[in-house]
Amino acid sequence: MNEQIIALNGLTKSYGKHRGISDLTFSVNAGEIFGFIGPNGAGKSTTIRTLMGLIRPTGGSAAIFGLDCQTQASEIAKNVGYLPSEDSYYENMKVHQLLQYTADLYGMDCWSRVNDLAARLDLDIYRRISDLSLGNRKKVGIVSALITRPKLVIMDEPTSGLDPLIQQAFYELLEEENRRGTTIFLSSHVLSEVQRLCDRAAILKDGRLVGIQSIKELRESGYKKVSVTAKSAIPNGFFDLAGIADYKENANQTSASFMYNGNIASVMDKLHSLPLEDVLLEEPLLEEIFLHYYE
Repeated sequence: MNEQIIALNGLTKSYGKHRGISDLTFSVNAGEIFGFIGPNGAGKSTTIRTLMGLIRPTGGSAAIFGLDCQTQASEIAKNVGYLPSEDSYYENMKVHQLLQYTADLYGMDCWSRVNDLAARLDLDIYRRISDLSLGNRKKVGIVSALITRPKLVIMDEPTSGLDPLIQQAFYELLEEENRRGTTIFLSSHVLSEVQRLCDRAAILKDGRLVGIQSIKELRESGYKKVSVTAKSAIPNGFFDLAGIADYKENANQTSASFMYNGNIASVMDKLHSLPLEDVLLEEPLLEEIFLHYYE
């Protein structure tokens, strides 16, 4: 049985009338890169802040390394590298001073590690925090989260503000850390990076867990993307088949497109009875498969 590094059991956080998170139950295994995905406002940051002991839940529980995230947060923090979605730094400090401060908190000499990470992310550690762009501030957070080589890394929207070249360098860093045995919990709304990095992903919508999917299984799923153009209007309910999702048609109902997960012969049988102009059958992008969860 895989060791559980993170375990949520009915985790709930409400803000009066405002949506938070509701009844989240899932676990993250040792050595995984686990994606936590959903649109902005879905509750990803609330979940992470609760895991880090920064806010108290209104129901349920959360544990990291088997320790309670509320009562044992300081013990958990010794082995967790955390990157929040929004930073809060001492603006007058220089980057190297801030990173030294982080290393000192852990009682570690991380200077060679700082220099290596800074070089790979093209970060000038002798600049003042207040002079940094959004992307460079994000780099500071990434270095701060990784310098102590923690057992668990929790990152909330880590690539926002990073240019494409630095994003690639960041992905390579995470993959290297994971090969060392580090467990990574990655919150993102960028599906392409979840596809590249993650083993599994939890899908969050309106504060609730929609599902947990293996990325490998999604890639190997039987989903097909079907696009149809007919010479006359497609009858209402014509493609009323189990397994159809994301159905769209044009105003005069002569064109339709949809995702289909099932025996494609069922769709082909339907198509034989239509006066067709064109049919396109293709493999959907992983992003398109994920998006049908948000309908």
